[in-house]
Amino acid sequence: MPADPLSATFAALADPTRRAMLSRLAKGEASVSELAAPFDLSLPAVSKHLKVLRQAGLITQSRRAQWRPCTLASAPLHEVADWVEQYRPLWEERFGRLDGYLRTLQEKGGLDGGRE
Repeated sequence: MPADPLSATFAALADPTRRAMLSRLAKGEASVSELAAPFDLSLPAVSKHLKVLRQAGLITQSRRAQWRPCTLASAPLHEVADWVEQYRPLWEERFGRLDGYLRTLQEKGGLDGGRE
């Protein structure tokens, strides 16, 4: 697992199965079997996915008798959002330039192939 938390979060989010599990947990806590249900995976494979999510700090798992409910831990996702947010001005500036260019093409009749 990567040493820094942001890299660990991105590594955990790189897998679509783990992202689907997080989406399910966004609706509320779930058992391991509930998280495994939509996938054609063995329970050991599901446990490995959950371990990656736990190590990245994206989920917590408690014990209630024999039930091991999982809960979403959103702090690492906030860190990802904060990291991505720093690029917003760059994207907005580039989209603004693209919008201006497209408007220019449209005024010249370039976007509709010259048809009226």
